[in-house]
Amino acid sequence: MKIGFDNEKYLKMQSEHIRQRIEAFGDKLYLEFGGKLFDDYHASRVLPGFAPDSKLRMLLQLADQSEIIIAISAADIEKNKVRQDLGITYDVDVLRLIQSFQDKGLYVGSVVITQYSGQASADQFKSKLEHMGIRVYRHYSIEGYPSNVSLIVSDEGYGKNDYIETTRPLVIVTAPGPGSGKMATCLSQLYHENKRGIKAGYAKFETFPIWNLPLKHPVNLAYEAATADLNDVNMIDPFHLEAYGKTAVNYNRDVDIFPVLNAIFEGIYGTSPYKSPTDMGVNMAGMCIVDDAVCQEASCQEIIRRYYQSLNRLAKEEGSSDEVYKIELLMKQAKITPQMRPVVTPCLERAKKLSAPAAAMELADGTIVTGKTSNLLGASAAVLLNAIKVLGDIPHDQHLIAPSAIEPIQTLKTCYLGGHNPRLHTDEVLIALSMSAATDPIAKKALDQLPRLRGCQVHTSVMLSDVDIKIFHKLGVELTSEPVYEHKKLYR
Repeated sequence: MKIGFDNEKYLKMQSEHIRQRIEAFGDKLYLEFGGKLFDDYHASRVLPGFAPDSKLRMLLQLADQSEIIIAISAADIEKNKVRQDLGITYDVDVLRLIQSFQDKGLYVGSVVITQYSGQASADQFKSKLEHMGIRVYRHYSIEGYPSNVSLIVSDEGYGKNDYIETTRPLVIVTAPGPGSGKMATCLSQLYHENKRGIKAGYAKFETFPIWNLPLKHPVNLAYEAATADLNDVNMIDPFHLEAYGKTAVNYNRDVDIFPVLNAIFEGIYGTSPYKSPTDMGVNMAGMCIVDDAVCQEASCQEIIRRYYQSLNRLAKEEGSSDEVYKIELLMKQAKITPQMRPVVTPCLERAKKLSAPAAAMELADGTIVTGKTSNLLGASAAVLLNAIKVLGDIPHDQHLIAPSAIEPIQTLKTCYLGGHNPRLHTDEVLIALSMSAATDPIAKKALDQLPRLRGCQVHTSVMLSDVDIKIFHKLGVELTSEPVYEHKKLYR
């Protein structure tokens, strides 16, 4: 993979700016962490060279001064919203985040359920966390939010929210994903801290959109594609332009909330320390791009992947046509088409030629490998085996797993376990391959190629099972699929 981003420079610059912001306030700083805290795969995809755990590495330097609040929207709990890169719901991800933070030696003080309006599922989740010994608070929906400033900054607005008790000077507010209410949580806490005579400040650590890149730069367009279900819109920061006469990029929710933030700060200090939403941030990512062309190409590919994901969600009735339309518009702005994803055309041509499901994988050197559905294997399993044959310089006609070893597995699936599909999924193929590797040096050689699949691209002519999707994710392979079911069924 070509590198377009200097991660070490970023760590140094970003940590310096965060420390400066901490020093600028008095008793306490609420620092909103936008995006993913320790597994920011979106950033690593659009900024090749960015380490997914960069934010965590900075936070560990401040571990003894900081505590973490995890925010989750009651609406997201109610609708079982799924984090697409991990395939788990937001409420499950909260548990994963807590465990991960604790394993790293970070202190998680509490969880706050935002946008609460009596949802039964949110109440159940609250009880579950409390039984685990985790403190849980509730923040309520406010009528007219965010424009009704007089109501919001009152005892009937933020004042109705639970006050989250914190003990450390740096409070990190994070969440499973966007739209979880991180900023509102920070602002609510500022209101409560002010009433208690505590001088508290707010800052934002948000990677995207990158404020000093052009509005329509592919990196910023890719962020819009990633949040298409939220209908976020990148825009020129009008407050920054008015205050400094300089163009900076922000997004609509931060611009909308800025008058509220100003009103709160004016209540605390008499004047606001910020003149624009951009001022609130400490984002240095744009300063650390070392090859803009690499980042632009990576971002265009990310937009195409997001497009296919939105089509798949629509086909599964988990997404909306508006989400698809928005990403189609972003693709037009970036002047890209789905066919610019190198694996799409070879996959579709193979499927058309065979009149059967097919898959194509692009290896690190640009080589395209294809696979097809057979009596023994699904297309995704076939392309996986074919790819590691190429990487291991193993002849294509060489069996890595003997058909006689596959057939008993098929019998187990269909005759003994009641399955309907005799073909092996990717996980079953890998297990069979690992068993063959115990006695067959060629199979062992093929198995050893699996780490080299990380960063490779795959496209399939049909949507895959959850099992296959998860295996590709664990291997670090970027997957897209046509929004087509392999079989038409009323019940799945």
